[in-house]
Amino acid sequence: MLGGGRLFAWLRDVLDERADALDTAAEQWAPGAEGLLFAPYLAGERTPHADPHARGAFVGLSLRHDRGALARAVMEGVAYGLRDSLELPRELGVTAQAGRISGGGARSALWIRIVAPVLGLPLERTASEEGSAFGAALLAGVRAGIFPDVATAVEQGLAVRERVKPDTAWADAYTEGYFRFRALYPALRPFET
Repeated sequence: MLGGGRLFAWLRDVLDERADALDTAAEQWAPGAEGLLFAPYLAGERTPHADPHARGAFVGLSLRHDRGALARAVMEGVAYGLRDSLELPRELGVTAQAGRISGGGARSALWIRIVAPVLGLPLERTASEEGSAFGAALLAGVRAGIFPDVATAVEQGLAVRERVKPDTAWADAYTEGYFRFRALYPALRPFET
């Protein structure tokens, strides 16, 4: 997914709010934020929609929605976007046992609790908070002969510090939300510029 954590930072900046305050406000909303959806395509998208012109949107806004609902919708929209990407290998018969998380979004306990049931996988927070740059460094280590192969590099370089299981109480709401989310990208395409 293209810049999931950056989307939350965008909302934080637009609302001129601290990340932890938005996180706390988002916790006040139940899964699905009363029908509010966020299409997380503010900078285009790579997977599964190879579309640099894709754009984002909040859909289902009502007068009840506040900054917490917007924050929760952004978190959920990113989680749904991640599931969109995960569905590609699933369609090929690949079965994931867990997901590894790092980077900015992994600092939010709520966001991790959202992503786990959306993906239907336990999530493992790595000891290193670095994301793609750290992965690139591990691959460079394989190429340089520091590690004999990618599996060893991952085993030695990505120690797990916490495992979060999917919250079964949220699973139904997020299954329904995901199928609603799937309709957003095609519906928004006519509005691309």
